[in-house]
Amino acid sequence: MSTEVKERYSDADLAEFKTLIKKKIEKAQEQLENYQSAYKNDGNNGTDDTSPTFKAFEEGSETMSKEANSQLAIRQEKFIRDLKNALMRIENKTYGVCRVTGKLIAKERLLLVPHATLSIEAKNMQR
Repeated sequence: MSTEVKERYSDADLAEFKTLIKKKIEKAQEQLENYQSAYKNDGNNGTDDTSPTFKAFEEGSETMSKEANSQLAIRQEKFIRDLKNALMRIENKTYGVCRVTGKLIAKERLLLVPHATLSIEAKNMQR
């Protein structure tokens, strides 16, 4: 007798993933706010009395830091969007199904990368 392949995760599994994803979204939102406030904060850090050489270096560093925080914020926004899309797949009961192979993505993978839409098999085929 052939073993039946599960077509989707059970409602209990989906509820577990939903809780995990909501927690990740909450943390990601907090991190995003930190990045945004860091690159929007252009307040003076009290470097007026330092030597011009250090001031020039610090201003360059501040610009780099703002750019880095801006890039981090963009990545974080994409991460949050991917997590919210995962929540929609949970509601549609299509969560955890590989979009290439149609097979279930391993639960271990989803616990580590809850917004994954590809199984390891499909990911390896892309290489």
